[in-house]
Amino acid sequence: MDLNLKGKNVLVTGGSRGIGKAIATAFVNEGAHVGIVARNIEELNEIKEELGVQIYQIDLSEYKNRERLIQEFIADFNSIDILVNNVGASHRESVINTPVNIFEETMELNFITAVHLSQLSNKSMIENGEGVIINISSIYGKESGGSPSYNTSKAALISFTKAFSTEAIKNNIRVVGIAPGATYHPNDEWERRLKHDPDYLKKYAQDRIPGGRLGKPEEIGNVAAFLASDKASWIIGTTVTVDGGQSRLNY
Repeated sequence: MDLNLKGKNVLVTGGSRGIGKAIATAFVNEGAHVGIVARNIEELNEIKEELGVQIYQIDLSEYKNRERLIQEFIADFNSIDILVNNVGASHRESVINTPVNIFEETMELNFITAVHLSQLSNKSMIENGEGVIINISSIYGKESGGSPSYNTSKAALISFTKAFSTEAIKNNIRVVGIAPGATYHPNDEWERRLKHDPDYLKKYAQDRIPGGRLGKPEEIGNVAAFLASDKASWIIGTTVTVDGGQSRLNY
């Protein structure tokens, strides 16, 4: 399906691996001009060579760095049409065992970063007369599960998506979200679990996912490309669950 995204200028945060990389790939395949931001320069160089995207090595937890990112992206591409707020981190501890500063750091990276980049991108999108902002949260932002600091930040992001959407749409800017379920890609956490139990993924899927397997990053990427397109023009403020039936919610 041609989603009419050719020539669109797309910024993907946390785009060097996993879901972020898959989202960037989906937009590249649609002919969009893509920039990705991450902290690991080796991973950034690899994806630049693989996909031909523009790369930005920036720590988005810092306020001034977020301003610099948007300035550099617009200088490189002249405008920003689509922003995908994907960057995030998780700390797997209970509430009692998680220091308050970890909650603060998680909220800063997972939530405040998305808010700030959305504000910064909004001006350029208004000048363009249109735009799309996609916030990547989690099913655990909708229900219990995962680590408390992560869940809290993702719940806030889902709420922000709805709140900002009603304001932004007045300027023809759609704000939407994606809540992935368990999605496999090689990272430290999945590899740690597999090292402890080689059958972990199979057992996890059997116990928790009606679809019978973990999600694939490209399945999230495909949804992101669709949501950014005019095919999804009447989807506003919603955070779409993409989880193989894993969540227990009725919506």
